Amino acid sequence: MLADRLRRFFAEETWQFAPNERPALPGSPASPDHPLPRRYAYGAIGVLLGLTGGLGTALISVNTIYLQGPLGLDPSEIAWLPTAYVMTNTSMNLLLIKFRQQFGLRPFTVIFLGAYALLTFAHLFVRGFWSAVAVRAASGMAGAAVSSLALYYMMQALPAKWRLKAIVLGIAIPQCATPLARLFSPDLLEMSQWRTLYLFELGLTLLCLAGVGALRLPPSERAPAFEPLDFVTFSLFTGAVALFAAVLGEGRIVWWTDTPWVGWALAAAIPLFLAALAIEHRRAHPLINTRWLGSADLLRFTVVAFMARIVLSEQNYAAVGLLNALGQTNDQMIVLFAIIFVASIAGAVASAVTLDVNKLTHPVMLAIGLVAVAAYIDSQATSLTRPEQMYATQALIAFAATFFIGPSLLFGMTRALQQGAGHIISFFTLFGILNNIGTLAGSAFLGTYETIREKAISAELVGSIDPTDPMVAQRLAAGGAAVARVIGDPRLRSAEGAALLSQATTREATVLAFDDVFRLVALLAASTTLYLLFILWRRGVRVRRAALVGAGA
Repeated sequence: MLADRLRRFFAEETWQFAPNERPALPGSPASPDHPLPRRYAYGAIGVLLGLTGGLGTALISVNTIYLQGPLGLDPSEIAWLPTAYVMTNTSMNLLLIKFRQQFGLRPFTVIFLGAYALLTFAHLFVRGFWSAVAVRAASGMAGAAVSSLALYYMMQALPAKWRLKAIVLGIAIPQCATPLARLFSPDLLEMSQWRTLYLFELGLTLLCLAGVGALRLPPSERAPAFEPLDFVTFSLFTGAVALFAAVLGEGRIVWWTDTPWVGWALAAAIPLFLAALAIEHRRAHPLINTRWLGSADLLRFTVVAFMARIVLSEQNYAAVGLLNALGQTNDQMIVLFAIIFVASIAGAVASAVTLDVNKLTHPVMLAIGLVAVAAYIDSQATSLTRPEQMYATQALIAFAATFFIGPSLLFGMTRALQQGAGHIISFFTLFGILNNIGTLAGSAFLGTYETIREKAISAELVGSIDPTDPMVAQRLAAGGAAVARVIGDPRLRSAEGAALLSQATTREATVLAFDDVFRLVALLAASTTLYLLFILWRRGVRVRRAALVGAGA
C-alpha cells in the first residue's frame, strides 16, 4: 500500500499533448496552452523559486562580516560557507540534466526541493565549523535544482511565442537576490542573529514546496541517459571545480603565497580536470563535448562571459567594499540597495522586451560598456564618498548585470541546439562554471589587486610624512588635543595623535586603492566592449563580402 502511494506521488501526471506541445528535449517540460490564471500562478511560483535559489547563497555571502562573531569564526573560516556552496553548486548540472531525462521532472522536483528544505532546516542545528561547511556544500547541490525549476516555471508562464523571453526572465531573477538580501538582512539579524536568516530561507523553501505541490509542471518525456563513465567524469570534474573554487574563495584571505594548501590544491585540481577532459574527448556520448567547447565561437563566448563576470564584481566587491571601509554598514545603504534591486528588475525586463535572437551580441556589448562608464565615474571616489554619490553608477551596473545574463545564456543555448540535444549538458556546464567560478574569480582578482595597491600606496604615504613639516606637526597636535580630556600624559597624547594620523593615512590609502580597482574595471570593461565591437564589425564585413560575391555570381 505504501509503495503504491509513493509510486503515485512520484509519478508524472497523465497529459495528452498536441504535436506542437511536446517537450523540446527529454527531461524538459511540455509546452501546452495554459489559461491565463494558471500562467500567472506559474509565473509567481517561478519568481519565488528563482529568488529562493538566489537567496540560498546571497544571505550568507552578503552577511559574512555580521555572522563571523555570532558563529565564532575567523575571516578565513566564515569565507568557507559561501565558497562551499559554490564548490558543489557549479558542476551539478552534469548530473541534474541527465537525472531529469531518465527519471522525469516529478521525481526531480520532489527529491531535490525536499532535500533543499531538509538541509535548510538542518542549518538551525549547526554549531561547529565543519558541520556548517558540510551543510552549505550539500545545500549547493540541492540548490542547483531550484534554479532549474525557476526557469521551467517561468517558461510555462508565457506563451510559446515568448518562450525565449521567459528564459531570459528565469535566468535573471536569481540575480536580483543579492540586493534583496542586503535590503532586509539588517532586520533579520536584529531579531535573532544568524538563526533568523536560516529560518527565513527555510520559510521560502517550504513555500516553494507548497507551490510546486499545488501546481505541477507538465510532464516530460523520458529516455535512458546515464552511462557508467558519467559518474567517473563527474567525480573528477567536481573534484577539480571544488578545488579551484576553494583556491579562489580563500586565496585572497589566507594570501596566495603564504599558505601551502593553496598550491597543493591547484596542483591536484589541474590533473583532475585534464583527466576528466581526456575521458570525455574519447567518448561516443560525452557529458562534456570537448571538441565543440574548443571551437572558436565558444572560446570567444567563454572569454567575453568570463570578463563580464569579473567586471560585474565591481558592485559586490569594490563599491560595497569601499563604503564598508568608510564606515557604512548595510543599515546605512538601504536606499542604495533598493535602487540596485529596482535597476536589476528593470534590466531583466528590458532584456526580455528587447530580445532579438539574431543580435545577441549587442545587449552583451551594451551591458559591459555601461559597466565601463559606471566604474570610471566611481574611480573619482574620495573619503567623503557616501552611498548617495553612487546611486546612479550602481544602478547602471545592476541594470547591466541582469541585462547581460539572458542574452549570454541564449547565445550558447542556440548554438548547442544547432549541434544537437547532447550539447546542452556541455553548454550548461560551461555556463555554470563561468557564472559561479567567474564570480569568485572576480572577487579574488579585484581583492588581490586592491590589497597590493593599498600596501603600496600606504607605504608611499607613510614615507612622505615628515614630523618636522609644520602641517604634519599641526595634525599630530590636533590629534593629541582631541584626547586631551581623557589622557593627561603629554607623551601618550602625542602617541595617540600619531596613531590617529596613521588611521587617517590607512583610510586614504584604502580609498585610493579602491579608486585604482575602479579604474582597472573600467579598463577591462572598455577593452571587452571594443573586442565585441571588433567582432561585430568583422562579421558585418563578411556578410557584405558574401553578398557581393552572391550578386556577382
